[in-house]
Amino acid sequence: MSDSEIPHGDGRAHGDGRAVDVYLDLLRIRMDTEDYRLLLRAVEPVLQAIEEERLSSDDLALDAGAADELPQEVRDEAALVIATAVTGRLDNEVVEIDVEETGPVRIVTDATTASDPARLGEIADYIRERHRQTEELRGIAEVSGLPTDF
Repeated sequence: MSDSEIPHGDGRAHGDGRAVDVYLDLLRIRMDTEDYRLLLRAVEPVLQAIEEERLSSDDLALDAGAADELPQEVRDEAALVIATAVTGRLDNEVVEIDVEETGPVRIVTDATTASDPARLGEIADYIRERHRQTEELRGIAEVSGLPTDF
């Protein structure tokens, strides 16, 4: 590993190498070739949007239809690649939080938050509140004759 690939204690890569490039190199070595190709196809448009600094929420999301066709491991790695590109950190983790109202929810967070049950509880509370608000808005839209697919 060169100096530019050695992570800092805070999860960022040293030197001029972008953390996302380091992470992709590690995945290329670790992943099955076909899974890696699927991963690249899924994340390339997002990485391009980040590179071009057009960071709308649409640009940062994987295509829902294409993402559903990916194996869970590839979807998780795609989320980690995007998080690494956005944060510049190599210590992101995928964590599954069980939220009664929605079922299991997978989130990407830093290693410190991932290991903090209190912080994960706060995130679950936030997800519950957002779900409640969405359902309330969906009910209002339905009564008003407006589309409810948001």
